[in-house]
Amino acid sequence: MINTVSSNTQAVLLLTAPLITGSRTPASETLTLSEYNRLAALLVENSREPGDLLGIESDEILDLLEGTFDVHRMKTLLERGVLLTRAIETWQARSIWVISRADSEYPERLKSRLKSTAPPLLYGCGDSSLMEMGGLAVVGSRDVSEHLIDYTKNVTGLVAEAGYPVISGGARGIDQSAMAGALHKEGKVTGIMADSLNRAVISRDLREYLMNNQLLLVSPFDPSAGFHVGNAMQRNKYIYSLADAALVVSSDFQRGGTWAGASEQLDKFHSVPVYVRPHTDNEKGLKGLIAKGARIWPEPSSPEEFTEIINREVPDTNFPALQGKLNL
Repeated sequence: MINTVSSNTQAVLLLTAPLITGSRTPASETLTLSEYNRLAALLVENSREPGDLLGIESDEILDLLEGTFDVHRMKTLLERGVLLTRAIETWQARSIWVISRADSEYPERLKSRLKSTAPPLLYGCGDSSLMEMGGLAVVGSRDVSEHLIDYTKNVTGLVAEAGYPVISGGARGIDQSAMAGALHKEGKVTGIMADSLNRAVISRDLREYLMNNQLLLVSPFDPSAGFHVGNAMQRNKYIYSLADAALVVSSDFQRGGTWAGASEQLDKFHSVPVYVRPHTDNEKGLKGLIAKGARIWPEPSSPEEFTEIINREVPDTNFPALQGKLNL
């Protein structure tokens, strides 16, 4: 577990995070992702880091930003120290850690694959090293039949037996079934949360898996953030980016988060091979993904067959450490 919050991460929190500590947490106009990326680029150009904004050089750095940023807005954000302390105490009481792109624990997979769309912050509970282990992403619809629930658990149980992690989104339906199938086979699981991380980490059903390092729950959104459709859609790219390959068990056609995430991967990011479950002709969603370039899942029947598929199909996953603004 990550026990401390680096000075760089403290600065990024002050500048970009809502720091939700209760229903009356005051609203602040935090930096957007594109604004933070511009700030990171300027800091790199001037051989500075975000944490320098909290030190004796703060005024000098803010002078450098004059004309590019609203310095008064920046100062207002950086003065939220009391709120930050309260938020960190709240998170640590629930064993939630937080890292930024400037920290060594931040996964190179996200920076290498997502570039400037990699989230500045990640909040999590569990073993952060799971984010660098790859594995199979398994996604699908929320409302599905028991047959698909069982199918999903069988797939991820096999993945666990092969020694690979499972990555999914934590939503009911296919996501939760994928996670359960691997956990029950003593496998490793990373769940990418779109909301309510602070509640998930104290779930009686999950706590044992978190404590024995089988399960990692991670989110780019404030641990107290509620459900938001936009966040759920954004979460998809992180699921794929942490994996070696992805399996779509079910999907609506041209609507819903599963379709949007798989389409984004097939049309834009191309980070990993995307497979779909063998299906009938009336499953338009999966047929539509095949038309976009997805492949039929070859249905391995043993851990050895799964390993062979991963080794044969997965591209090189050695991620060189990136330099420049993406390290901030």
